[in-house]
Amino acid sequence: QVQFVESGGGLVQPGGSLRLSCAASGFTLDYGIGWFRQAPGKEREGISYISTSGGITYYADSVKGRFTISRENAKNTVYLQMNNLKPEDTAVYYCARRRSFGRWYASSEYDYWGQGTPVTVSS
Repeated sequence: QVQFVESGGGLVQPGGSLRLSCAASGFTLDYGIGWFRQAPGKEREGISYISTSGGITYYADSVKGRFTISRENAKNTVYLQMNNLKPEDTAVYYCARRRSFGRWYASSEYDYWGQGTPVTVSS
């Protein structure tokens, strides 16, 4: 059974940091993985992507310079280090497995998704 489990979300003050983890089970993590987020009342947004080897990464402009994606294939895990968090980063964060090679930020490019981990940035 293919499954992703995200963890690491929580409540943090503006300017703070969190590290999200995306642990895969039921398959070998030899796929590109994307991180998405969805804020209340908004569409799901692709924020970062990492290739199978980790040699290619992409970021949305909204998080560039603040977030870093990485992976440890030996642990079947992908991470998202989030620094200098802002209130507008508040959302549920999801990881997903990429199945095709169009736009990396499009949800339709991904098949399996985790259940999401909530992040709230507030003072």
